[in-house]
Amino acid sequence: MRINADFTRRIVVRRGDAQWTPSPQKGVERLMLDRIGGEVARATSFVRFAPETDFPGHTHGGGEEVYVIDGAFEDDNGLHAAGAYIRDPIGSSHAPFSAQGCTLFVKLWQFDKDDHDHVEIDTASGEWRKAPEGFAIQPLHHFAGVTTFLVRLDQGATLNRAIHPGGEEMVVLAGACADAEGDYPAGTWIRDPGGRVQRLFSAGGCTLFVKTGHLAAAAAAARMADEAASGAG
Repeated sequence: MRINADFTRRIVVRRGDAQWTPSPQKGVERLMLDRIGGEVARATSFVRFAPETDFPGHTHGGGEEVYVIDGAFEDDNGLHAAGAYIRDPIGSSHAPFSAQGCTLFVKLWQFDKDDHDHVEIDTASGEWRKAPEGFAIQPLHHFAGVTTFLVRLDQGATLNRAIHPGGEEMVVLAGACADAEGDYPAGTWIRDPGGRVQRLFSAGGCTLFVKTGHLAAAAAAARMADEAASGAG
């Protein structure tokens, strides 16, 4: 399966306009954003647990990165409420369960092989670093040139910036924002190959999950996989 597998293209998915599909586990649905592979895949998805739903215990062969958008789930490491940012490295395992239901942003099989740390941050009580122009940043993770952080834009703020030349993903967690190419309500996922200037504006304020510096490597890996498949054929 290949979904939005050309990492040189800009992609926008608005959660309200896209289709959720059942996973193999009853009560768990996925909105697939990008994917290379079958049930075990390099994947980026929104994942939705119905109340009183569990997921079988499993090992993360390529690592798992999670942001809890709403609700809460629990696993071997405890309870993870809305705003939790979690990194489960390669070889880790857990058995998630959600009593109340939850919506997650999940990235699978995208860890650097040398990144071994388990990370959990409660961003709801995390420290925001004020910056000029009406915005603030909350750092989450940095490794090998790839950086993950939250951005909060004040009401009426405009952020003029250059998108990272190594590419960027952004999820609108709350509020809404816009640029010259469109409007992005809460639940929007944007993947941009980068290297361009953007003027991002938020009339009412917004909170964003942002990951930068990783798409150039993803594009190179996808090309190598295509070349290998072509050679095998």
